[in-house]
Amino acid sequence: MVMNKCVFNWSGGKDSSLSLYYLKQAGQYEVRYLLTSINEKLQRISMHGVRVELLRKQAQSIGIPLYPLLMPQEPTMEVYDGLMSRMLGSFKQEGIEYSVFGDIFLEDLKKYREEQLGRVGMKAVFPIWKRPTTDLAREFIDLGFKAVLVCVDERHLDRSFAGRPIDRQLLKDLPKGVDPCGENGEYHSFVYDGPIFSQPVPVTLGEVVYRTYQSPKDENDAYAGAATSISTGFWYQDLLP
Repeated sequence: MVMNKCVFNWSGGKDSSLSLYYLKQAGQYEVRYLLTSINEKLQRISMHGVRVELLRKQAQSIGIPLYPLLMPQEPTMEVYDGLMSRMLGSFKQEGIEYSVFGDIFLEDLKKYREEQLGRVGMKAVFPIWKRPTTDLAREFIDLGFKAVLVCVDERHLDRSFAGRPIDRQLLKDLPKGVDPCGENGEYHSFVYDGPIFSQPVPVTLGEVVYRTYQSPKDENDAYAGAATSISTGFWYQDLLP
């Protein structure tokens, strides 16, 4: 059976992990790389704030090469598009025709991704698109994935949620209006164990840090990992290797 070559857009979090799980179950794609946007200055996953060292250990346990895309701290849309275009072009030259995402229901983001890929003749794949997020969150837990919240938006969740594990109790404690999968940016997570891992990624909870971000110059900068409103505050749970 000929497998479709793809690159997987890997955030290190819950939706990426569940999407990769379902992609592997389908058996139609060969994942060549885990692609992750990295804050070049801080050497952490963009927006999530997780150290690159832990990201590399994730990739090693999963068994797929990591492809880090280095980004400036707050990239403009022009800079982001330029970096992405050159990277996608290099993938296409390797015979990679598909790019996989863990998005669930953000239509504008889906359209943006498809347009970006279309410019270089690639197609997007969304393994968990339009799946009910309550069901997805429960499936994630029931499949044996282990994760911790590493970034929470203070507009939706308070400091106490930073560092909490994703479990049934967390789902019960989420305030009304907060998506169970954090699909609206309410929270981001780091997955350290589960069925796609050969072994757990050891992590220790460090300090919780508060940071604010200004609105980007272009609303699409949100796709590059920037904050989406003026002086939005986030609580970050640092994870130590």
